Amino acid sequence: MLEKIFLLLCFSSALANQLCKPDASDGYKVRISLKTALGDDAYVWNENEMFFFRSTLAFAMRTHVSGQRFEVSNIVVCNETPRVSFWFVVTQPQNLSQLIDKEHVEEAIRKSRSRINSAFLLTDNTLEFIGIQPTLAAPVEPVTPPWLIVFGVVMGAIAAGIIVYMVSTVVRKKRKKNEKTNGDDTDDETRVKTIESGRAADGVYNLSFADDERL
Repeated sequence: MLEKIFLLLCFSSALANQLCKPDASDGYKVRISLKTALGDDAYVWNENEMFFFRSTLAFAMRTHVSGQRFEVSNIVVCNETPRVSFWFVVTQPQNLSQLIDKEHVEEAIRKSRSRINSAFLLTDNTLEFIGIQPTLAAPVEPVTPPWLIVFGVVMGAIAAGIIVYMVSTVVRKKRKKNEKTNGDDTDDETRVKTIESGRAADGVYNLSFADDERL
């Protein structure tokens, strides 16, 4: 019995490998650029990394298709090249000889794209699923609502205008006061000079009046 099960699994695995080939109808090509992404810190792509990649895809499929227990064996890889490119297909959990529809695989990858990228320290440009466009990230909601920012700017402008108006008013009043004080000082000086001139004129002795008094 065990031998039959083993032979069946081997047969299914061999059939799945035959289903994985370049330009397969339900397959996708992956291209990874480690040097471009990490430079001198690039790690070596080996069997362990490939196992990790298949695990992340199995995780993505489990997340997308609820109730289905996808395993690493359901992610079949073929046509691997040294420059880190390969093809893969996804098989049914209960039947390794039957492939998952391309649409389900694509949607699963799109939903988990950021998790897959993070696992390998790569981006959409250095971990490419040829033919699968990444899902655009949701716009970041600002902590402060936009209307509150606009309100704060308007109120700040109004407050600044009030302060400028008050300062300019005080400056104008101070200038007028200084001008008035300077004008009063000038009038006082004029009066003093006039008075002094008058006293000086009163003190001049008229000789003609003196002669009359003598008579």
